[in-house]
Amino acid sequence: MSIWEYANPKRFIAVSDRVVPWLSWLAAVLLVVGLGWGFFFVPRAENFEYSVKIIYVHVPSAMMAINIWVMMLVASLVWLIRRHHVSALAARAAAGVGLVMTVMALFTGAVWGQPMWGTWWAWDPRLTSFLILFLFYLGYLALWAAVEDPDAAADLTSVLCLVGSVFAVLSRYAVNFWNQGLHQGATLSLDAEENIADVYWFPLLVCLAGFVVLFLALVFVRTTTEIRLRRVAALQRREAMA
Repeated sequence: MSIWEYANPKRFIAVSDRVVPWLSWLAAVLLVVGLGWGFFFVPRAENFEYSVKIIYVHVPSAMMAINIWVMMLVASLVWLIRRHHVSALAARAAAGVGLVMTVMALFTGAVWGQPMWGTWWAWDPRLTSFLILFLFYLGYLALWAAVEDPDAAADLTSVLCLVGSVFAVLSRYAVNFWNQGLHQGATLSLDAEENIADVYWFPLLVCLAGFVVLFLALVFVRTTTEIRLRRVAALQRREAMA
């Protein structure tokens, strides 16, 4: 079976209706276990006290904000190359979730920064590029809302997504590009020496898995909603022309 068969709206909705309940329950279990483990059973860290526990929201939301934009990039490229409407609608559906994740990352980063750095905000390379990514999310959603023709909106937002991908990369690798700024390096890394201690690392992995599964559930639901809204709009246009 080809993956392109799921570009058919009817088939996509059928798959979505089957997997969303399972994804929702799995996300709930992972998040309850991960956040409960991290906030109530992990000891406070030396030099960081209890503020270390904010990583269980900040790190997953920041990683999701960046990777959701990458998913939008792939979906946008599929639209531009193969003109599958489901891919364009999936990118639009993911953008709303990505915007929320970006806001969560910026907010929790500020809450972390105030006691650790003595300021709510600093023009650090990663923070600045993340703020620009947030503005790209806003611009992406605003462009979808501003253009009436859905295909034209999909074309324009896909191009915007290509441009914004530069800042998604900068957000992820800014600490490596510039050896300055307040922001620390990677919390999760393939290099074991850079990872945080296992007592903090394992619940963080559970939280990250919960955020990923939650995103999948939300993007299925939101994409299905976008497909149905487009169908309603098409029916309304037909009735108006009749």
